[in-house]
Amino acid sequence: MSKRNTQAAKTAARERLRIEREKQAKRAKAKRQIIVAASAVGVLAAAGGIGYAVVQANKPSYWEEAKTAKLVEPANTSGKNGTTVVLGKASAKKTLVMYEDPRCPVCAQFEQTVGATVTKDFDAGKFKIQYVGATFLDRSLTGEGSKNALSALGAALNVSPEAFLEYKTAMYSAKWHPDETTDKFKDDAYLIKVADTVKELKGNTAFQDAVKNGTYDRWALEMSKTFDASGVSGTPTLKMDGKTLTGPGGKNAPMTVADFTTAITAALKG
Repeated sequence: MSKRNTQAAKTAARERLRIEREKQAKRAKAKRQIIVAASAVGVLAAAGGIGYAVVQANKPSYWEEAKTAKLVEPANTSGKNGTTVVLGKASAKKTLVMYEDPRCPVCAQFEQTVGATVTKDFDAGKFKIQYVGATFLDRSLTGEGSKNALSALGAALNVSPEAFLEYKTAMYSAKWHPDETTDKFKDDAYLIKVADTVKELKGNTAFQDAVKNGTYDRWALEMSKTFDASGVSGTPTLKMDGKTLTGPGGKNAPMTVADFTTAITAALKG
């Protein structure tokens, strides 16, 4: 083989190597571009996901939206936004104001122990009852059972004062009142199940629809504001003529029949 042929072969080999290196470089560049593009898409997708999560987190909750929903005042109410609920015989000269939260375990204890006596005195015309509903336990324990139960009470009140009082008694009964940490009252079906123990509410489709549709949700929130503005810090609280009725020690509501009778007798005389 001549020198010339040898040199030509070497030149050809170098050219083939150059071309192959260029191909490899192009493939590597294309691969890098694909990786960068995929990374960019991933970042955008992640950003989009984060953005969506932020939007979802910042969307108002159902009860936040209920604050501006149409206000429907139950029948048998008066005052601003229908938040004055006074029940009883017109001949009764004094009014017992009862502050209660539907989830409150002490309210349940009071109703189970003293409730029958309160009802007996109320039916006898010794006093009217003004009900003020609270929902602060939804804030302190988290949940929505107090608000939902208060709304259902509004639906019962729209049926009649008697249905309201009987439903309230049923809610606080040993059979139906849940531990406050379980938030069972958030379930419409459970509230309707409790209502089926009340004659006027059993199978009452208008009442049931009002519970399911949240007809009185806004009203419940307005009633809760009334409690918050009252200065009362706990439930149950009983007042007559602006004075708090208490049991022994002068701090808490009377929790026995004897203590309630003593306190209400003195209040009625005062």
